[in-house]
Amino acid sequence: MIIETFDNTTQEILKELEKTQKEFWNISRVTAEFLYNMIVDSKSKSVIEVGTSNGYSGIWLGKALKQTGGKLTTIEFYDKRLDVAKENFEKCGVADIIETRKGDAATILEYLPEDFKVDFAFIDANKAQYIKFFHLIEPHLNIGGYIACDNVISHASKVQTFLDDINANPNYENVVLPLPAGLSLAKKLR
Repeated sequence: MIIETFDNTTQEILKELEKTQKEFWNISRVTAEFLYNMIVDSKSKSVIEVGTSNGYSGIWLGKALKQTGGKLTTIEFYDKRLDVAKENFEKCGVADIIETRKGDAATILEYLPEDFKVDFAFIDANKAQYIKFFHLIEPHLNIGGYIACDNVISHASKVQTFLDDINANPNYENVVLPLPAGLSLAKKLR
């Protein structure tokens, strides 16, 4: 298991955060491990996360990016959650490669610099806005890059317009993986 390769502090923090999974809407351990492996295997260097929460997924993404020499930009609307996440990033030794942005995700994404490029995007925020987040990230996603969205089975009705849109887009190949809550994983083909 991947977590055993992390230092003791990181292992303990991740175990503590898993106890509050429902309260903070964190992804499952198996989903976190999958994302970690995807980032390492695809050698992603520039990752963006929409929905930081308490930093659980960001720690996993950050640890993967330590392997690839990359950086994470993570966006969160709520001050208190972002403060907790920053503290967790610091304790787990990934704060140096994570840029946190506080505010409305759609607004932040809309104003990303034109030359901001993304190898891997992870969306786990307002489900009804997945389609909007996708269209704002899409111009920045490199060919061969991935966009992963959590909760596509658990919140199917809220994300259906996004799934319909990405499945109909000839520039993407998308699969829905039966991980807890369901994970949509799309690769940009062209």
